[in-house]
Amino acid sequence: QVQLVESGGGLVQPGGSLRLSCAASGIIFNRYTMGWYRQAPGNERELVATITGGDTATYADSVKGRFTISRDSAKNTVYLQMRSLKPEDTAVYYCKAERRFPVFANYWGQGTQVTVSS
Repeated sequence: QVQLVESGGGLVQPGGSLRLSCAASGIIFNRYTMGWYRQAPGNERELVATITGGDTATYADSVKGRFTISRDSAKNTVYLQMRSLKPEDTAVYYCKAERRFPVFANYWGQGTQVTVSS
């Protein structure tokens, strides 16, 4: 059974930092591209960042230079370090695991709330 469990969300003031974690089980971690997505009320879910098994990272333009995605294969965990947070970063953040070969598969976590407010 595949499980992705996010943690680390919460309330933070503008300009503050948070680190999200996503612990994966039930998958061969290194074979999956891991990603963080977010969804604000009334908006569609959007890509924040992804990282391949080879540690190639990509970012949405809105978070470049402020967020850093990383992964620890020994712990089957992917992280999202968020700095210089803005109110518009407020959303539920979701972890995703995806592979395309030999068979497409993707899995989502349950989400963790991040609120940026003074």
